[in-house]
Amino acid sequence: MAIQKEQIRTALAHVLHPEKKVDIIALNMIQDIIVQDKYVSFTLEMPIKNDPLTQELSQRCERAIHKFIDQDAIVDIQIGINVSQQRQTPAPEPMGSPLSGVQNIIAVASGKGGVGKSTVAVNIAAALARNGAKVGLMDADIYGPSIPTMFDLFERPNVTVQKKLIPLVKYGIKLVSMGFLVDVNQAMVWRGPMVTSAIKQFMNDVEWGELDFMILDMPPGTGDIQLTIVQSVPLSGAVIVSTPQNVALDDVRKGVSMFQKVNVPVLGIIENMAYFSPPDAPDKKYYIFGQEGASRLADELAVPVLGEIPLGQPIRESGDNGKPIVLDNESPAAASFLACSANMQQQLAIRAATMPKDLSISFTEKSPSAHT
Repeated sequence: MAIQKEQIRTALAHVLHPEKKVDIIALNMIQDIIVQDKYVSFTLEMPIKNDPLTQELSQRCERAIHKFIDQDAIVDIQIGINVSQQRQTPAPEPMGSPLSGVQNIIAVASGKGGVGKSTVAVNIAAALARNGAKVGLMDADIYGPSIPTMFDLFERPNVTVQKKLIPLVKYGIKLVSMGFLVDVNQAMVWRGPMVTSAIKQFMNDVEWGELDFMILDMPPGTGDIQLTIVQSVPLSGAVIVSTPQNVALDDVRKGVSMFQKVNVPVLGIIENMAYFSPPDAPDKKYYIFGQEGASRLADELAVPVLGEIPLGQPIRESGDNGKPIVLDNESPAAASFLACSANMQQQLAIRAATMPKDLSISFTEKSPSAHT
């Protein structure tokens, strides 16, 4: 019989915190439970990095699963840091947190694949760097990394003496991608927990340094990677990329809903492939995939439209050639991306002025009684 998530919670409820004398489920220390056959993965959230109780609690968790569920279960425990526990528990200051040197962390996401999300992420990052900001770009799409091709960069990064990865740099942007670490023709045949672990390493074990902006090129959809990211780092906001047709916009609703549920501000929607203007008639616009679909949906969802990106051969060529089109001073498409970047920064400024500081980001699964 397949292992169920509720069995995991029930087993871990037998694990008491040695100091608080309360079980770790009641203390909300267990997150991101993933079960695949006999493979069990979850995050054990501790109040500080390198907490002396981490190893003991991890061992107790593994013993509980083997005792109460299946002695042959493969248990993969990730260690996370829960900021809210730091406030409630007297403890030393944490020894650094994921992306602690980054001022603004922006997730560029899409409800479905094929809408040009990576193209938008790359050009937003390049637009910020072009205007003088210190920028990092993390390729969180483990299965389909696009960043190496879109920057024409296939080197393997170096590591520091502390075994941290040193990002590659091009056009003034610090870059990390799984495509830098594996052969370009190698398929990533990984289960979800392995991908989640890789994403956490990109956040914790990379020498990002001080940055004004970190752009996260998210995988499409609303799955484990997205939840891992929103639970692990304090996102400043999310940008949703879509094309105008209904089949894409239906998935935008899901993406916006996910970010709203985890208290991540949706800074706006960027409509990619919004229209086509022939090179010999640049004033004409042909709405191949429909007109103003993102605008209507943005009104419905009460989020702004950050801009429209045209459909054009130069954008495709820039991605294939490894130089973001936003770096082309004369390109109308570059102007579109620059406008999107400026509008995104405006929304960030509005959020910073109107929202409380240190807003905690959390995701609460349904209680056991609510499951059907």
